[in-house]
Amino acid sequence: MTTRLFSSLVNRLASSVPGCPQPVIVTHVRDAAIEVCERTLAWRYEQPDIRLTPGVVDYEWEIPGGTEVHAVITAASNGTTIVSKTLEFIHDNYPNYPDPTTSERGTPQYITHVDPDTFYVVPPPNDAVNYDIKMFVALKPLRDTTGMDKSILDDIETVVMHAALQSILVIPEQTWTDRELAAYHAKQYAFKGAERRARTNLGSGRSAMTVRANPLA
Repeated sequence: MTTRLFSSLVNRLASSVPGCPQPVIVTHVRDAAIEVCERTLAWRYEQPDIRLTPGVVDYEWEIPGGTEVHAVITAASNGTTIVSKTLEFIHDNYPNYPDPTTSERGTPQYITHVDPDTFYVVPPPNDAVNYDIKMFVALKPLRDTTGMDKSILDDIETVVMHAALQSILVIPEQTWTDRELAAYHAKQYAFKGAERRARTNLGSGRSAMTVRANPLA
């Protein structure tokens, strides 16, 4: 994974916020990149397969450094889809969870996203076969990182710029403060962010949807 620094956007933004210190711009770019990744789920990553251990329910994500998982896109165990569910759903259907005793074990049916570092499988895996979890997840940068995957930042750069400018321009009592211009960038961020989310959902490799009339006979 090639990393692109958030500071690489400073030159493009500086003219819109004259006098704003570079560290301030970089901080807002990073915050914007995190928010854009959360809203669009544009940073998708295929996690290496994880072998489950009988009776063990919690597993750490296998993801690049400087990132955390925001959402699970797809998950499967040994070729069978596993559904991501809330912890409330899990406890409604498995009241003793996460009890790892042999009587509570079975073929994993669900996963639940408990925290940014860990996912849980439900029910606790038995030892009938070797279970391997395959996942695609949506990532976002951590708050202390200086950059992110270059191909993703290149793709969402315009959205990140509008998001960063809408927040920098409303910092009060600064020479660059401009609420009218901030409102413009907020609208552009909302529009382009929605378009990017729709494109992520559709997939760049798919054709546009069309309507075809079926013959009556």
